[in-house]
Amino acid sequence: MNDDLSWMLDSALEIPGALHAVLISADGLLMARTKDFHKDNADTVAAAMSGVQSLSRSLGFFVGEGHLRWRQTLVEFDGGWVFLISAGEGAYLGVSASPDVDMQDITFRMQQLVSQLGKVLTTPPRENLGARS
Repeated sequence: MNDDLSWMLDSALEIPGALHAVLISADGLLMARTKDFHKDNADTVAAAMSGVQSLSRSLGFFVGEGHLRWRQTLVEFDGGWVFLISAGEGAYLGVSASPDVDMQDITFRMQQLVSQLGKVLTTPPRENLGARS
């Protein structure tokens, strides 16, 4: 898990009703989690969300013809919501929320967070300055 990204995920919880957030890889591995979300639970959620994303992506044909790009999956439960969006190449952001969360606020905040995460996740490696000729 990347603790450096956890503080960024915690900012998603600034929206009233937001509960937990995870950043996962496409193959279902946990990359980061909010500080108050237990690691074992976060690992389980990461694996499950990878499957949810895969199933959601396979339903594009149901919406229309052509190459349709998956953008978001929203799952409703009696006690709240789960939001899942792309967070860049091979990464996904998942957020859980209570039933009374403002859905527009949470999805907007998630998009902002993805923009910030994208900059961090795609930062090129530093050059080895000690290896000069």
